[in-house]
Amino acid sequence: MRILLDECLPKDLAGELAGHLVKTVPQAGWASISNGKLLRLIAASGKFDVFLTMDKRLPQQNKIRELPFAIVVLRAKSNRLEHVVPFAPLLIQRLNEFKAGNAYVLIQPE
Repeated sequence: MRILLDECLPKDLAGELAGHLVKTVPQAGWASISNGKLLRLIAASGKFDVFLTMDKRLPQQNKIRELPFAIVVLRAKSNRLEHVVPFAPLLIQRLNEFKAGNAYVLIQPE
């Protein structure tokens, strides 16, 4: 699976998603770009299956139905690595469930 990590997530989360191609927004060359334009760039690139973010408003503020990738929103205490690493096993387990044009919200694992 090809995963793009939003700038709000720590880049070290990529190391927890072994077996998948993971890039960060800055690595893709899209640092500091607004959400709407960023989603259009991701779509036009055709390089990603999942966009991983903590921006809970992103799905409501943008038209996502026609996007060729899924959006997954992590609901964690903070964006510190220690708070997002617990999502890695759940993400790996559920990646095949995530369908393009849909947004999914994952709640902080216990």
